[in-house]
Amino acid sequence: MGVDRTPGSGRALRLDPFALPARYAARDGGADGQVRQIELDRDRVVLMRAVRGIRMKVRMPVHEFRGVTMRTLPPEGEEPAAVAIVLEHRDSGLSVPLFVATEGDDAVAQWKSWGRVLGVPLLVEEGDGSLREPFRRIGRVGVGAPSPRRRRRGTIKARRPSILLRRKPGRPPAEPTVHRGEREIIARN
Repeated sequence: MGVDRTPGSGRALRLDPFALPARYAARDGGADGQVRQIELDRDRVVLMRAVRGIRMKVRMPVHEFRGVTMRTLPPEGEEPAAVAIVLEHRDSGLSVPLFVATEGDDAVAQWKSWGRVLGVPLLVEEGDGSLREPFRRIGRVGVGAPSPRRRRRGTIKARRPSILLRRKPGRPPAEPTVHRGEREIIARN
């Protein structure tokens, strides 16, 4: 179902963003057994956990999440520091881990892929814990530096066909040819 766990590591998690829906277990400090089940699809997330023996299931649309965050996790015990990609919710207890690895070689590619697949903004965590978008956007469209105008879109386009921009202009004949006293020939099928 798109889950690849590295053996021997309780922290490593790798989901394939292009193999949705996926169902997997993740750490949850407030749940019984410190584990919750997550079902992830392109348009919804379902969290299932038990707290003090009471089972609960929370179903949320993906557009309710703030975005996909890339952050570093501090070392835990014998495990080294890690890079995590998280589907971030306003309530941190509802945030969903998508990718956790000690080597962040492809973390940026995973981060961008998850943002594109789920249709949510990309976010980075600042030193003070706040989240911000690293790229400017208008709605779901990214905004970048304007590209230079193409030559054929200028004002000369309306005055002269583009094929003539590649040719040298010809010379007009010295005297125009005038035909007088001739009858017009009309071809009919």
